[in-house]
Amino acid sequence: MASIYKVGKRWRAQVLIGDDRRGKVFDTKAEASQWAMALEADGKKPLAVSTMLVRDAAVRLHAICVNEDKGRSEISRAKRLQSDPIADKRLVDVSNDDLAEYRDRRMKDVEAASVRRELNLIRGMFRRCREDWKWMSHNPFEGFKAPKSPDSRMRRVSADEIAMVRHAFGVSETLASVTLANRVGLAFLFAIETAMRSGEIVGLTWKSVHLDKSYAHLPKTKNGDKRDVPLSPFAREILNALPREEGQPCFMMNDEQRDANWRKWRDKLPVDDLHFHDTRSEGIWRLSKKLDVLQLARVIGHRDINSLLIYYRESAEDMAASLAA
Repeated sequence: MASIYKVGKRWRAQVLIGDDRRGKVFDTKAEASQWAMALEADGKKPLAVSTMLVRDAAVRLHAICVNEDKGRSEISRAKRLQSDPIADKRLVDVSNDDLAEYRDRRMKDVEAASVRRELNLIRGMFRRCREDWKWMSHNPFEGFKAPKSPDSRMRRVSADEIAMVRHAFGVSETLASVTLANRVGLAFLFAIETAMRSGEIVGLTWKSVHLDKSYAHLPKTKNGDKRDVPLSPFAREILNALPREEGQPCFMMNDEQRDANWRKWRDKLPVDDLHFHDTRSEGIWRLSKKLDVLQLARVIGHRDINSLLIYYRESAEDMAASLAA
């Protein structure tokens, strides 16, 4: 119960929370009342709840992501959040300003699209805190502006660029797989042929490859789903060219090795703004010519069919040619 009384020209507020009596002096009665009400409201919550940090929520979210077998990216974001400066904030104190500081700080290190994904994870975490865990009652995201969503990157990989990459990585004459550079070159070709992500390719194991049935099984993908990817004759040819060593993934590398080697040789080529990830767009574009939209969504692992529209950028001239055929 709060008591507010005048002390000289100022106002003193006293609040009893359990056996703890707290008091503070203010210039106005309104300020004293506001402080007392806030302290009383905080005192009605269990101590464990009122002292919960963003880090506590991030730890619990990370455990849920792991237990529910969410995608690697979401698990990684929940893990990284535990060491971010915002993790030291009490959940009951988090405000728009804290989110803005997080946004501006992360924008210095990663692209806007990555920051938006991180903020979406935090938004969902705060929703759990309010609705499921009862750790907070307010929504810090009310009125908050996330970074503008960038335009979707949709870059075709030309035949000339593919030829240059094959030559640079030593896989133009034959599908060699002796060196790491060879296998990065084969991964590049395999990505275009299957539209698989880099992480899915380097994580592919022989027990998941069914050459006799022409498909590869991906038990865990970026969004946490599993899926089967059909293998074209050329994709099977690439896999058959790879060495098979006990305990090693098919392409015998991890994503960090793939990325470093790719950049090393790509930067020596006369190509403009070519990313390894562009192979996924190119691969999806090519598959879209052979599969219907439902088949395509299933093969590449898109839950939202509308998101496939970014890959259907066929020119009016090409469509007219199809109508005339």
